[in-house]
Amino acid sequence: MSETLLIPCPACNGLNRIPAQRLGDAPRCGRCKAEVLPSTPFELNQGNFASQLKGQLPLLVDVWASWCGPCQAFAPTFSQAAAQLQGRCRLGKLDSETNPQLSAQLAVRSIPSLILFQGGREVARQSGALPLPQLMAWLRNQGL
Repeated sequence: MSETLLIPCPACNGLNRIPAQRLGDAPRCGRCKAEVLPSTPFELNQGNFASQLKGQLPLLVDVWASWCGPCQAFAPTFSQAAAQLQGRCRLGKLDSETNPQLSAQLAVRSIPSLILFQGGREVARQSGALPLPQLMAWLRNQGL
């Protein structure tokens, strides 16, 4: 019997049961038919953050702001990581400027900041932009 994972849809927040061996098959949401594991980062905000934490796949959050130069420079790297990690980790972007309450709740002190969640809990944090090889190495050190 294979393991089935609960993964929230980034579009509607509906929980989907996806067999582990099907994670690489571009699964679609049972409710809204959107791609459950997109190859690009999805937007996180105050309204969907708690729902997205419920997933059984790790969630890597990039906390950024539009006025932050290093954040803008890191965005393409984060998108590349999303494509490489599809099916193993979900990547979400949290705009700290439009979600100040959530940023404060997460105790974000500098941006860009990366926060890795597993099982609804924060397991690692990294401040500052990283080149793709260092980002992937950091994630490997976290067990991804």
